[in-house]
Amino acid sequence: MKNDPLKISIIDNDEKLHPLYRFYFSDITPYQLEGIYHSVHDFMPHMEKASPDIVVSEVNLTGISGIDGISYYRKQKKMPKILMMSHKCDFEIIKEIFKRGANGFLTKPLTKTRFFSAVEELHQHGVALEHDVAKKIINSFQMKTFDSFSKKENQIIELLTQGYTYKMIADRLCVTPSAVNFHIQNIYVKLNVNSKTEALKKLQEMETQQLNAA
Repeated sequence: MKNDPLKISIIDNDEKLHPLYRFYFSDITPYQLEGIYHSVHDFMPHMEKASPDIVVSEVNLTGISGIDGISYYRKQKKMPKILMMSHKCDFEIIKEIFKRGANGFLTKPLTKTRFFSAVEELHQHGVALEHDVAKKIINSFQMKTFDSFSKKENQIIELLTQGYTYKMIADRLCVTPSAVNFHIQNIYVKLNVNSKTEALKKLQEMETQQLNAA
């Protein structure tokens, strides 16, 4: 018995890429291009009838963003798998799309092989992550380390960003609160800040830069 091809809808406001997408599907494949749309707004009236198995969407769209569109797709009776794509391999974007319920992420520019490899991964395993994306996610769960700080300062930074108080940090690291305060003052000096709030904001910016450079 022959299986029906997987139906794929693509949303991308870059019209120059539309012929390329059609070329990807020009061969006989187990996938069917249901349609190409310029925006979430264009796609919404067709989605129920189209009933795609997979929605491939650009993150940066005019009108409703690709990220905001995720919640709409997830409300459908037949909920498709969602593969997002963007020119930016930005950790904050990646984190947000998965938080909203996406199943995969691709960085542009695409090739036919990469496109269908991601689609197949999504179909077979329910998630599609390329190496550079997986690396950023793994790095996000590892202990934060910054070259400009000592080992002890990095330990304190890790606990500080997790919401630990000075006393809790002291207990965790088996040092006195005054020692913690000494290290935190050094951290403030290196960050050129005057408060915990400013320090946490600066550290978050540094972490994002570090992840994006990974």
